[in-house]
Amino acid sequence: MDVEASIEEGFMVNVSKKSIVKSITPLEDPPQVLSLSNLDLLSGRFPVTYFYFYRKPANDGGNFASIVEALKSSLAVTLSYFYPFAGQIVSNLSTGEPEIVCDNTGALLLEADASSDLKKLDFRDINQFMQGKLVHIRPDFPVQVQVTKYTCGGISLTFSFDHALGDASAFHRFLLSWSEISRNIPISCRPDHSRNLRARIPPTYHPSLDQAFLKCTMEDILNIPTPKTLLKRLYHVEYESINKLQKLASSDGRSRTKIEAFSAYLWKMMVRAIDVEFHATCKMGWLVDGRRRMGNGESDPSPDYIGNVLSLAVGEASIAELKNGTIADVSSKVHEAISKVTTRSHFLDLIDWIECHRPGLMLAKVVLGQGGPTLVVSSGRRFPVAELDFGFGRPVLGTVCSTIEKIGVGYVNQRASARGDGSWTLSAILWPELAAAFDSDPIIQPMSTRYLQL
Repeated sequence: MDVEASIEEGFMVNVSKKSIVKSITPLEDPPQVLSLSNLDLLSGRFPVTYFYFYRKPANDGGNFASIVEALKSSLAVTLSYFYPFAGQIVSNLSTGEPEIVCDNTGALLLEADASSDLKKLDFRDINQFMQGKLVHIRPDFPVQVQVTKYTCGGISLTFSFDHALGDASAFHRFLLSWSEISRNIPISCRPDHSRNLRARIPPTYHPSLDQAFLKCTMEDILNIPTPKTLLKRLYHVEYESINKLQKLASSDGRSRTKIEAFSAYLWKMMVRAIDVEFHATCKMGWLVDGRRRMGNGESDPSPDYIGNVLSLAVGEASIAELKNGTIADVSSKVHEAISKVTTRSHFLDLIDWIECHRPGLMLAKVVLGQGGPTLVVSSGRRFPVAELDFGFGRPVLGTVCSTIEKIGVGYVNQRASARGDGSWTLSAILWPELAAAFDSDPIIQPMSTRYLQL
């Protein structure tokens, strides 16, 4: 038995078995090769990891082995619909750019045992769940799953994806389809693997994109200015607080979304976490999914498009504006910044900008730490949480994080809590001063078992 152990932060995880799960569909000969789209190239290759925690199953007598075998079987079927996820990502010999070889190499699935009861875990501290415990990143497998059993009989599922495969919308459809197949119900998505987001001829773009994005090197990424410590944290926000913020943001007669209102609240909070002697302004960014923004052309992505269709909106405000402005004032700045990238023309321009800068690495400037303190917000309000039932019950927690260690911005991901009562779970990567502001805030509560119905 292949056993690996980690004994940090008070609990140990032993990986007892590794399996490779292949699609049930026979392999094409030669295998299909998918070139990445321009927006795939912008998103890069870093891993994205989702954590889901479940109570002890009530209907299987605690038979962990049978649960794992059922997951393997349903995963094999799921990979037949999402066949690129069972492939390999390799460099094209001519261009040097990554491409997906759909050769059914398979997904890696790990089985593990944890030495702790779920109720004893510190759910506030995501760092303790990362490398060596619930996440073991193997770059030769674009999809990796770890199934971990706890002493109480509870289970966690960890899903890690190479970002080149897709974005949150793509992973949403993969995981939801897998859970539907596990429960023997028809899948609600028909994945589109066309990756057809190509540049116009000739490519053309608005010059503002040169101010927002840049071509970079691996050395630039390795030298991103970051604090000595990046804290990965999990928080809970009650529905009543979210609703109150939305009412405040809309008090001037202009309707604002919950994420716009909450972003305004966070932006004002940032003032307490930066050195105003060195910074007169600070920025916020928002990840924007282009699927719903691009719908007028034959080649525009459908909701079931599997790949990356992301851009980044960035807003900037002075410290004085944020200190003195109301939630409604700052929400208007949020709305204005996001509106600039929620258009079909923006995404077409971005695709063309990337075409003009290929080959090589490209990133938003703020991600490289250029431009002062920045907090990026990602809304996962459509991402399935309570819906991810794989046949042994609904989760008590579903969230996202990354093993990435170098990032030039703070990051907050919002999604519905598993309670289904309108409350939110926040996953955050924060510099220490901003983490301290979060921890002392009356609305943002450190995650604990009392919010998880354990």
